[in-house]
Amino acid sequence: MHQLNKYLTGVLICIVVSGFAQTKVLSNETKYPVSYATISFGDGQGIFADDEGDFIFTKKLYPDVDSLFISALGFKDKSIATVNLPKTIFLDTETNTLDEIVIRTTINKKFKKETLKPYLDDDYYKCWLPTIESEIAVFFANEDDKLKKITSVLFPITLESRDWKKRKRSNADKRAFSTLFKVKFYANDDGYPGEPLVYSNIVFRATEKNGDEFQLDVSEHDIIFPENGFFVSLQVLGYTDTKGKLLPNKKYKEIKGKSGTVKIPTNFRPLLPFTDEIDSYRTYIKRVFINGNNWVQFKKGNGIESSLLRTNLNNYGVGISYNIYKDE
Repeated sequence: MHQLNKYLTGVLICIVVSGFAQTKVLSNETKYPVSYATISFGDGQGIFADDEGDFIFTKKLYPDVDSLFISALGFKDKSIATVNLPKTIFLDTETNTLDEIVIRTTINKKFKKETLKPYLDDDYYKCWLPTIESEIAVFFANEDDKLKKITSVLFPITLESRDWKKRKRSNADKRAFSTLFKVKFYANDDGYPGEPLVYSNIVFRATEKNGDEFQLDVSEHDIIFPENGFFVSLQVLGYTDTKGKLLPNKKYKEIKGKSGTVKIPTNFRPLLPFTDEIDSYRTYIKRVFINGNNWVQFKKGNGIESSLLRTNLNNYGVGISYNIYKDE
């Protein structure tokens, strides 16, 4: 009976979704899908296209939205009205990006592997609650002039127990989730995230089965450690089905009050643990659905309202692994 209920629920979801207006984002040059394009509504709200460039938008879901702002790495931004929204939206390629040309560099040198470990924590109250309106970037300084290639990024995550009373037991059953994340690498622009170092989409799906850290292999992207350091960022795209397909969930809740309707961003699991064990302020945040919004250092006095800062939890403790090549 339980399996039948799950099946009927899945059928119902498919029927409901199929009734919505689906729009596809394509490259104007290649006619290929623009995977995980950002669909901004303004006022800090928006959604993402899936891996096939599809997203769902209707006036029933978003009655007060009259225009969309479409953006993606390697493409020119585009504004479009929601009235008579077309089934297909075409984006033009930015001429100054390298997303159409991939240069592979083979380094034939001996190397030593190094790892900067992530900072792990399973305390719910020391965690950032991810929303798709926020992107978190962490800075890594380059301590010497040796040639280094980034091979993997280690993202700490916090697992929650199904039973709150058993949360301190290591063997307690964990709360299930299946969440898709996008990862970006940025050059260091005078202490802030600057131009992207990689224009291809880097995404991964995390579940409770991955444990308290997710190791993302990025060796195929041939990212050489820049002389003045780099930023790596994490952004939640939303929940997925069991096959990793991004689900078209509504990304905020509407709460009606005396002064009008307030939109509250939806929090997604897993939670991201912050730490007070890093001396410098290496973490930066931005609200990705507000056009032109700048990165802000996650630090007291920068206009950020967060309980984490009040307890000096200033950094998301991402780790990395890299190869250090020997001089010949």
